[in-house]
Amino acid sequence: MSLAKTRKKPASIPLFTREARIKRQLREHLRSLGFTRDEAGHLQPPELTKECFRRMHQAQRAEKLTESRQLVEGCWPKLRQHFADGTEVDPTKVAARLEIVASDTWQSDLFRLACLTWSVPVSQGYGRRMRYLVWDDSNGKLIGLMALGDPVFNLKVRDDWIGWTVEQRRQRLVDVMDAYVLGSVPPYNMLLGGKLVACLAGTVEVRDSFAAKYAKSKGLISKKRKRPSLCLVTTTSALGRSAVYNRLKLNGRQVFESIGYTSGWGHFHIPDRLFASMREYLAASKDAYANNHQYGDGPNWKLRAVRKVLSQIGMNPDLLRHGIAREVFACCVAANASDVLKGQSADPDYADLPDVATVSSLARERWLVPRADRMPQFRAWRRDALLELLAEPRRLPALRRAVQGG
Repeated sequence: MSLAKTRKKPASIPLFTREARIKRQLREHLRSLGFTRDEAGHLQPPELTKECFRRMHQAQRAEKLTESRQLVEGCWPKLRQHFADGTEVDPTKVAARLEIVASDTWQSDLFRLACLTWSVPVSQGYGRRMRYLVWDDSNGKLIGLMALGDPVFNLKVRDDWIGWTVEQRRQRLVDVMDAYVLGSVPPYNMLLGGKLVACLAGTVEVRDSFAAKYAKSKGLISKKRKRPSLCLVTTTSALGRSAVYNRLKLNGRQVFESIGYTSGWGHFHIPDRLFASMREYLAASKDAYANNHQYGDGPNWKLRAVRKVLSQIGMNPDLLRHGIAREVFACCVAANASDVLKGQSADPDYADLPDVATVSSLARERWLVPRADRMPQFRAWRRDALLELLAEPRRLPALRRAVQGG
């Protein structure tokens, strides 16, 4: 008789044991991040600095690197060529180009690989999604990344800024996208390349690729053909107040403007391993939320699933209020975005929308060339230094051997 036939199924774990484990793991994790409680019992972060925010994401980032080990080890040796050494970048010749990323391609692998260099783990987005690689046509190297996805349904600071009623939001949210990835990779980030990439969100090419993909699509929830037009792109800073997006103007045009801050709710401080335990708890309770994560089931399933678990195990759902307010920015792709989003105009005004080549030229003279003059040390950057960001420390020697002579 085979071993497979004789092996017994593991005994089911009682719900009260699962509850105790989740409580213990959550308390230990929050303590390790430095959270304390105020007199009302609300979470308080240890300090409100960018370095503190990075430290608080370290556990989440370590999990992401572990999950992505095969991607890094399989793809870095053959994709490292697309990242630039500092000596390969001539700031006076940088020429940006957008490339749409299709699934299951080497470009998709490159996108995922580059995302792993971010100090704050990148979400996968949900619903409608468009991913872009930003290339430098002067040398064939990667400048950065941009990804647009469906915005969250409830975002008070955005809705107040637009002046939406509930019905207007329901009808016109389809004309809004959220940039959940937006930035540059080394050495372009040393040259303020992040500002260049951010400015590309409001270009003719992005508007056109949105129209080509979604203008004739039906809503997954409503099943209605809404014929959306991209009018607004929002984004949220990962580390509190943003130096990249604030007062971001190019040739007199406001690209992104700050519209306020989030209220400090979310689930970044719930690590994936703990969330997996929460899903197992919901499954053991025969709760539909255990697998209720397809788009169309409602916004931010993970947030609602965590809230439900906390309530069921007797913990305060307000633990989802981490207290870290993130700055929210808006880029009006259409000049009359507000009127269209409120149903006061049917036709978006794209008359002054620049193309990628124009933005690239203006950004090169506005930011990249002056920055290179002030910080010539960018030329010392070497692409293989990215291994320090991509790999777990114990895996670095093997990866370095894999690219020797590459």
